[in-house]
Amino acid sequence: VQLQASGGGLVQAGGSLRLSCAVSGGTFRIGTVAWFRQAPGKEREPVASIPWSGGIGHYADSMKDRFTISRDNAKNTVYLQMSSLKPEDTAVYYCAADPRRRVGVWPASAYDYWGQGTLVTVSS
Repeated sequence: VQLQASGGGLVQAGGSLRLSCAVSGGTFRIGTVAWFRQAPGKEREPVASIPWSGGIGHYADSMKDRFTISRDNAKNTVYLQMSSLKPEDTAVYYCAADPRRRVGVWPASAYDYWGQGTLVTVSS
C-alpha cells in the first residue's frame, strides 16, 4: 500500500486548505485511513480517521469543529478539509492506513502504512 499526501502550503490565519491522500497498491487491504500531524519539536498526533469502506469520520477533540475528513473511493483518495486555520495548526501532515477497521481516533503506532507528509504553514 502506498499513500501520497498533497495540498499543503502557506495560508493566512483564518484561511482554509484541503489536503489529499491518494491511496494505491492494494486498497482492498485497507480498513481505515487517518490523518496525523507533527509540529516541530512535538510528537505526531492524530487529527482524524475514517473507515475506508463506509462509515463516518472521527476526530481528535481539539479539531472536530474545524476539520472534516472525507473519502472518494472512486478516486482512492481521502481528504482533510481544514478551515479557520490557526498558527498552531502549522505542522507536517501525514496520512496513514491500517488493515483494521478502526472506530475512533488511534495513535500513530496503530497504523502500518504511511505517506511522506505535506507541510502546512499558517501565518499570523
